[in-house]
Amino acid sequence: MLDRIFTAVASRIAFFAGQPAAFVIALALIVIWGVTGPIFGYSDTWQLVVNTATTIITFLMVFLIQNSQNRDGAAMQAKLDELLRAVEAARNEFIGIEHLTDQEIEKIRDALEKECEARADDGDDSTPDTIERLRRRF
Repeated sequence: MLDRIFTAVASRIAFFAGQPAAFVIALALIVIWGVTGPIFGYSDTWQLVVNTATTIITFLMVFLIQNSQNRDGAAMQAKLDELLRAVEAARNEFIGIEHLTDQEIEKIRDALEKECEARADDGDDSTPDTIERLRRRF
């Protein structure tokens, strides 16, 4: 229950925070704060208000944005896993590799690149372009 509430709130806040209106509101608040500086004599309290507010908002937004990215990443992985499972020629052993370490994933990437290069060197036109050939295109 708490997960669903947090997800709903986090999604709405993350969506709003990414809108131009959120930027305009934040900018307007900073301008208002700056304009009121002379009124409050640029006091320590006046400075503390904006420092505290921005610190709190930043602290909370880190968790909301991370939650949103975690959900997006997990959903994308699930979709990619389903595509791997559904495509006849795909290798199912790639399903779930996001749980491996960075070094293990790098070894897999290196092996795939070498495999593509070996196929290209053999004149196999049915394989995708190697990384170098792709780089030359752009």
